Amino acid sequence: MVTTASQRKWRDKHRYVKTQLNVMARKLVHRYLAEIAVAYGLRGKGEAVTFAVFVTRALMQRAEFDPATADLLGLFADTYRADRDVYSA
Repeated sequence: MVTTASQRKWRDKHRYVKTQLNVMARKLVHRYLAEIAVAYGLRGKGEAVTFAVFVTRALMQRAEFDPATADLLGLFADTYRADRDVYSA
């Protein structure tokens, strides 16, 4: 664990360059992020979120010239929306 003093020092040093994203998510999502972090050698769940965005952006760019990737990305989006709607009701 990191000491409170070292956390404060880090925050003071990086306060102008760091933005914090606090996300309320199901426990399952936190478990998935931890799994992604382990599977790809990342530093934790925060870096797993960044990695997920990086991968999504790469898929979006590839979908611009690859119809199979566009179809796959569309399927992911549709499935996500259906899952979200099921759990939000």
